[in-house]
Amino acid sequence: MAEHDSDREDREPDEKGVPFDEAAAWAAIVAGYGEEPPDPPGSKPYKPVEDLALPATEEDETDTDKGAAEEQQPAKPLGSSISFAPGVGGPRDYTAPEPSEDDFDDDDEGHFVPPEPPPLPTADATAKFAWLGVAGGPVLLLLAVLLGWDMTWWLATLGIGGFLGGFVTLVTRMKTDDDEDGDPGRGAVV
Repeated sequence: MAEHDSDREDREPDEKGVPFDEAAAWAAIVAGYGEEPPDPPGSKPYKPVEDLALPATEEDETDTDKGAAEEQQPAKPLGSSISFAPGVGGPRDYTAPEPSEDDFDDDDEGHFVPPEPPPLPTADATAKFAWLGVAGGPVLLLLAVLLGWDMTWWLATLGIGGFLGGFVTLVTRMKTDDDEDGDPGRGAVV
């Protein structure tokens, strides 16, 4: 870093004694706002969107293209780029055909259909109230803040206590693997 700083000290600024007039620079920017700068010499202006699909005319050619234009070139086909209009269908509209029995050989076993999953276990009343406290406590406090209710002691106790009580209840009722430590039935016993 010291080498770079010493190089900068040796250099002299390009313009000495010419102060930068920031106000004049901003005034020039504001004065030119909204105006389109002129095209550089030799550039070809863009066609309007309506004329893009039309073949090129002699008026569109510039001095740089005269050498290539003198040679006879075939006319460009209309619509040289690919575009997908609504309702026409695009690459994401493709769906794979459903397999039929004719698609499988003798070696194929067919399409696997998984069995129906077992139903979810029913929750007891304690678990339901614990989940109600975990979800309902913060929702109650949020409603109190959004609706501008007075934060009384019973509202705070119900919201915070419901959340903490429900959380502790759910954690203590979790199943642990301590019951199966004495059973070596899941692996080799040496």
